[in-house]
Amino acid sequence: MIVSHNHIMAKGRMRYWKITSEELGGYTYDEKNLLNWEIKCVREPESEAQFIGVFMYRNGTAYDYESVKGVCYYHNNIDRKEIPSITGFLQGKFNGKEMEKGERVFLKDSKEIYSAKDISNLAKEMESKFNTKAIISLEFEGITAEQLKEAGLPEAKLLPIPT
Repeated sequence: MIVSHNHIMAKGRMRYWKITSEELGGYTYDEKNLLNWEIKCVREPESEAQFIGVFMYRNGTAYDYESVKGVCYYHNNIDRKEIPSITGFLQGKFNGKEMEKGERVFLKDSKEIYSAKDISNLAKEMESKFNTKAIISLEFEGITAEQLKEAGLPEAKLLPIPT
């Protein structure tokens, strides 16, 4: 049995979670290593489980049998009357062709964002516009935990992904 001793330097996939929009603004990671991001916007009281999750997967999000590139969002316990304003807000920023599937809305081929600044700004706008608190998750690939630490990402928010 071969045991690897380079787990600290290993370039697996790494997910950081429970990041606030303020914290994210201070990170300086290399955008090419960001694989996926999600901004979960929760409305008070949390017991109502009302949230909007804006996310983007670099390699696309599954929609039926195709993979759709661009910004997407899902919603939970949000009044249907509110959906057009959420879609309109995101489309105003990123364009994209609106496609809906259940509780998910896809903006096919929309503009894509990867920088800490852009994602942080989007989170802040979602907070003020839709009266929510944003919790951000980031998933990286091809970069070590050490390099991410140097980019300002706190180890306390690292969630190792089993491979």
